Amino acid sequence: MKLSYVYILKCSDDSYYTGVTSNLNKRLFQHESGFYRDCYTYKRRPITLVFVCEFTDINFAIDTEKQIKKWSRVKKEALINGDYDKLPNLAKKKFQ
Repeated sequence: MKLSYVYILKCSDDSYYTGVTSNLNKRLFQHESGFYRDCYTYKRRPITLVFVCEFTDINFAIDTEKQIKKWSRVKKEALINGDYDKLPNLAKKKFQ
């Protein structure tokens, strides 16, 4: 069974990058070394791995990555900090 990973990096400019890979160590090395010059993290190094989740189905991993990329910073930080109970409330829109 091949594993896939969804990960979140904290960049030097305090932004977050969310990605998916089947080889976490290789992908982290690529981010850290600036392997891809046009990658979001290239000019935002150094980076820190702040969240990783393992999947047995690459399609589910890709769907999860796409979902997290749409989240607000506050919701991503709740996930990173393990505040899972806060996630549903952070998904609700506030109406005036």
